[in-house]
Amino acid sequence: MKKITTCLWFDGRAEEAAELYTSIFEDSRILEVARYGEAGPGTPGEAMTVQFELGDREFTALNGGPGFTFNEAISFMVPCANQSEVDRYWDSLSDGGEESQCGWLKDRFGVSWQIIPDRLGELLGGSDPEGAQRAMQAMLGMQKLDIAALEKAYEGT
Repeated sequence: MKKITTCLWFDGRAEEAAELYTSIFEDSRILEVARYGEAGPGTPGEAMTVQFELGDREFTALNGGPGFTFNEAISFMVPCANQSEVDRYWDSLSDGGEESQCGWLKDRFGVSWQIIPDRLGELLGGSDPEGAQRAMQAMLGMQKLDIAALEKAYEGT
């Protein structure tokens, strides 16, 4: 079976999006750009599709026009080993976008991302139910997740 890939619909900014994403994530690259010709339907020379990889995942960015937009029903989760990774991905992806709460953001293209520390599952589902509730309350008050603050909340300190 061939790999399943994700197609992202953009309104004229597919190439810009692929360039941004491949600049943020390690082991990423643009594979191919197919451009509109004289037959259209887009502007000749404009990217029609951009094939790119983020790590081991393939994506297609399609300049499909204004017919569809992104929403939070689909998001990309980015697991982070430490706070510096959380900060780097958050800052890069939220630049020109919109910060939300609980580690969620929309980038400048409207794509939703969840920047999540690896420890979050342990803190929200840990063996101490009261600690987990404190961590949940702390998370609900955050936009970008702060690992140290979540850990302190879990520990009750």
